[in-house]
Amino acid sequence: MSAEATESLPTELPSEAVIFGCTAAMREVRAKIEIALCNATPVLIQGESGTGKELVARFLHANSMQSGGPFVKLNCAAMTGNLLRGELFGYEQGAFPGIKESKKGALEHAEGGTLFLDEVSEMGWELQASLLRVLQDGHFSRVGGGEELAARVRVICSTRSDLDVAAARFSFRQDLLSYFGEVRVRLLPLRERRADIPLLSEYLLDKLARSYRKAAPRLSRPALQILQEWDWPGNMRELENWIARIVVFGTEEVLGLELSRQLAVMSAIEPRHHRIAHSRSGIIKRVRRRRSD
Repeated sequence: MSAEATESLPTELPSEAVIFGCTAAMREVRAKIEIALCNATPVLIQGESGTGKELVARFLHANSMQSGGPFVKLNCAAMTGNLLRGELFGYEQGAFPGIKESKKGALEHAEGGTLFLDEVSEMGWELQASLLRVLQDGHFSRVGGGEELAARVRVICSTRSDLDVAAARFSFRQDLLSYFGEVRVRLLPLRERRADIPLLSEYLLDKLARSYRKAAPRLSRPALQILQEWDWPGNMRELENWIARIVVFGTEEVLGLELSRQLAVMSAIEPRHHRIAHSRSGIIKRVRRRRSD
């Protein structure tokens, strides 16, 4: 299997409370996931980068009938054309110039488990049609081969794109989009689920402290206020990076210093952020004062 199609080893998932949080919209996501747990229905997960699409896919796999099988991830954004087709379906010897041996694709490697197609919107039009046939018929053939193989897998797709817009522009197939039916979920960006930030921060502090073998610092109320007010363009991935700095340096003051720098840059670009910088400067000062007391 190539570096782009990887069979993941079992990993410890965070608690359900951490994955789905407490907002009403995320409870709706959890309710839709519940529908998919007792069958092999394909699932589409949409959301901005860093919102936890793969984490939700792994939760679905771990709690479904496919949990005994492998979880295989294929990054559709990393390849195009025949290369992606070969990684998905596999290929026979001589299927492409220079190919001297046959190879299994991600569908075969995911036998009995889950195939996670990350950034499925990056698939070409014809390959989207091939994927739809697999979802409808449950069969496929390797590239350059005539033998029909059974696709005994659960397929979960993710994308950061708005596929309804993409379908309207004919860059994504409407028939493929329609096939996902009711099991389409949208994950909120972190700026729309600020109430979950304290829980997420606490989880990340404990996780990263174990990883770095350091004591997990506790966040003060002013520090949490800073975290809850930030817009998080990088979502949970960005939050994890910031929490990592706090763990490594052993102080939440680095959070205030970093925000001061970024807010200064933004205030020079947008007046709105300039006002935000003024309103938060007092919060940052309180963090520093609390640490010095």
